[in-house]
Amino acid sequence: MLDYPWPTLLATVFIVLLAYSVYGLTGFGAAIVGIPLLAHFYPLRFAVPMMLVLDLCAGLMFGLRDRQQVSRTELLWMAPFVLMGMGMGIVLLIHVNERWLLMLLGSFVLFYALRKLLNKNTPQAISKHWALPAGVIGGSLTSMFGTGGPIYVLYLAGRITDVSVLRASLGILIFSTALVRLGLFTASGFYMQPSLLPLAFALAPLGFLGYWLGSRLHTRLPPQRASQAVWLLLIGGGASLLWRSIRM
Repeated sequence: MLDYPWPTLLATVFIVLLAYSVYGLTGFGAAIVGIPLLAHFYPLRFAVPMMLVLDLCAGLMFGLRDRQQVSRTELLWMAPFVLMGMGMGIVLLIHVNERWLLMLLGSFVLFYALRKLLNKNTPQAISKHWALPAGVIGGSLTSMFGTGGPIYVLYLAGRITDVSVLRASLGILIFSTALVRLGLFTASGFYMQPSLLPLAFALAPLGFLGYWLGSRLHTRLPPQRASQAVWLLLIGGGASLLWRSIRM
């Protein structure tokens, strides 16, 4: 049974459609768009595991294409550090006060969006030793908010020059970490929260609809304009979370 008022549920429908439209439009995960907006209506410990269910559904449908192009060497080298970070992240999500989590999420989203909006430089080759900080930070953000994808992109884009291999590797990495998160969240009791799973499964068709809408827009909008709109949306979402955390 869904125990939330209709205005909240209507806002949730809009957020899920928007987040997965962005996913269909740009090809990156919906969590970094959806979580900052959902956090205005739900506790993070509810919104993050709920969004994970939608991400897993989307990953099963869209995220496992071109598996044969994955760079197994890069992913295996990075995996232990990602797992280390995910362990740290789940501890922080469980024990840290919601206010500080919102402040961290808002700061990260705002910084990332501003960097992408202002930075026009192409990725440069980096050492494999950057896998340690990238894995730990990305894994922590993945467990806490589902937003570790940008960190993985920053690292792997400096290691993999072939765009097809990069996209395939990111897809497998993000889907694999989602499966690990599912185990961590289940063991931590997050899915025992009333209404969480019913709401997530009720929203799943909207995720597919949003992906379809975004895919249609992808063929009609200039990529640069679409990306700029996403970064501006994230700037607004990150700034609003920071403001909310300060006022708590």
